[in-house]
Amino acid sequence: MFNPTRDQARQFLFESWRKRRAGELLTPLEDLTAQLMEKHPEYHALFNDPEANQDKEYSADGDVVNPFLHLMMHLTLEEQISIGQPHGIRAQFTRLTQKYESEHEAQHAMMDCLGEMIWQAQRNQTAPDAAIYLACLEKQ
Repeated sequence: MFNPTRDQARQFLFESWRKRRAGELLTPLEDLTAQLMEKHPEYHALFNDPEANQDKEYSADGDVVNPFLHLMMHLTLEEQISIGQPHGIRAQFTRLTQKYESEHEAQHAMMDCLGEMIWQAQRNQTAPDAAIYLACLEKQ
């Protein structure tokens, strides 16, 4: 299983954006990433300047959204939806897309629950629990 470091994940985002802007050929994953990045123009300046932003720190309790984490969560959700794991995720995505009238906004709502599941796993030092995730999604 590929488990990139923080720097490798950030470099992947920077390189996907650079290739999109340069009109270069992208892999399917890079293309998906660049499409997600295009939906977030508020991050474009950051990704246009990798040297200044590669090591930028974000506080977990700060008011500023970590754009690297945000985009990686989008990619996580895209994968979960595409493979149907955890079971029931596609139905929740469909329901939330109808509720918010936007796939993108549905994913933003789903991120809260994904983050909650990860936080609980870290706090309890356990594996992520899909039941917690899906129960949270039901409340969205």
